[in-house]
Amino acid sequence: MERLKGKVALITGAGSGVGRAATLLFAQEGAHVLGVSRTASALIETQESLRAAGLDCAVEAQDISLESGAKAAFSATLAAYGRIDILVNAAGVGYSWQRQSPGTMEDVAGTELAQWDEVMRINLTSCYLMSRLAVQQMRQQGDGGALVHVSSVSGFRGLTKAHAYCAAKAGMINLSNAMSCAYVAEGIRSNVIAPGYIATGMIGDVIDGFKDPTRAPFMSPMLRAGRPEEIAQGCLFLASDDASYCSGSVLTIDGGMTAMQG
Repeated sequence: MERLKGKVALITGAGSGVGRAATLLFAQEGAHVLGVSRTASALIETQESLRAAGLDCAVEAQDISLESGAKAAFSATLAAYGRIDILVNAAGVGYSWQRQSPGTMEDVAGTELAQWDEVMRINLTSCYLMSRLAVQQMRQQGDGGALVHVSSVSGFRGLTKAHAYCAAKAGMINLSNAMSCAYVAEGIRSNVIAPGYIATGMIGDVIDGFKDPTRAPFMSPMLRAGRPEEIAQGCLFLASDDASYCSGSVLTIDGGMTAMQG
């Protein structure tokens, strides 16, 4: 229960879903955690969940798709804990974003440039901004660190829609690979989690496919969606010393979906 004892972790997307689950799990494992989200009310809910479990974390409401927001998140972490050992990039938008921002989860022909830029900024540029700051800080500390990026199986397989989302998630995977090549000799490991269908608000009505016995087997041989806590366990492994020989890896957690579909 103390695989991250004494470590400082900055987790984005901490207001819900995988980010919230990782925040709770990392704190349970002994880490000092700062959770970041755009929505202050969601962060308060996360913080209250930790307090109910006898734990605590610092929180910072920022839009990390903006350089100013990313820098503010790092400054808050350093002010609270003095260093950063682990970065988990779990922030992003998925199918449900279409309701808030129409046109963002369409195919290329149906995606305007503004919507393309919006998805890329939230899902990929934020990863670049946070990773850049993390690498700079970890280099300054001089004792390595771990970068964990929550991508998607859609980063290496096609979808009929959500083309900007697919491109951003693919970019996250190859960015991680490139950072691993560049920084692993300095002890900075970079790895990716590639979830399948996970029961979060991000995929909205898509999750209802598991209620259809004709569709469910094609979504996952396990006939169910994954839980955010199951993805958080993968993040924990890659962030911990248990994964000391993992860098440039992609850990697929999808209930066997991609194995079945090839």
